[in-house]
Amino acid sequence: MPINILLVENQSLVRLGIRSIFSSQKDLEIIKEANSSEDGFEQFKLLKPDVTILSLRMPDSCAVDELDRYFDEDPKAKIIVLAEHSGDVEIKRSLEKGALGYVLKDISEEDLIRAVKIVNAGKKFIPSEIANVLSENLGTEDLTKTEQRVLQMIVGGMSNKEISFALDVSENTTKTHVKNIFDKLNVSDRTSATTTAIRRGLVRIDF
Repeated sequence: MPINILLVENQSLVRLGIRSIFSSQKDLEIIKEANSSEDGFEQFKLLKPDVTILSLRMPDSCAVDELDRYFDEDPKAKIIVLAEHSGDVEIKRSLEKGALGYVLKDISEEDLIRAVKIVNAGKKFIPSEIANVLSENLGTEDLTKTEQRVLQMIVGGMSNKEISFALDVSENTTKTHVKNIFDKLNVSDRTSATTTAIRRGLVRIDF
């Protein structure tokens, strides 16, 4: 019996490429494709695939948030998160929530096939480049919820005064939050904080 795969990805060219990779494999079969998170989850409930490949970013969702309901539906679900970038925060959150694999969209054909087979066997698949990203950020302090919110505002271009108004706190309190964020990210200015936050997946940007 082939490994049944559900592919949840909104980019048609990415779906086409993955479909092409698996079409030559007798022991792998994409049983359904979904281009939205809602359709993907409905197909997951209906078809109960062996392995689900879930895009990290879609217009209506982020896989980090979606994983909870997948595992509520099936605690033994075998999910590979498919991402465009290797932000360490999103990697860690995906794995902590139960994903068995995290791969980038430029993964080689051989590695993607291997990833599906390894995950289907109930084992984790973490490519070396993903493992390196995680190891580079070991020991980095986590931001508090308030600091995460402030960082999102910084990335959005808001000044300390605007942040203070939005949070209903004093500017001195906001300055303290900003300093703590800079210290934790090991940066010295707002531009560096913004680029680091985006690179590491600390904030979500809708393009």
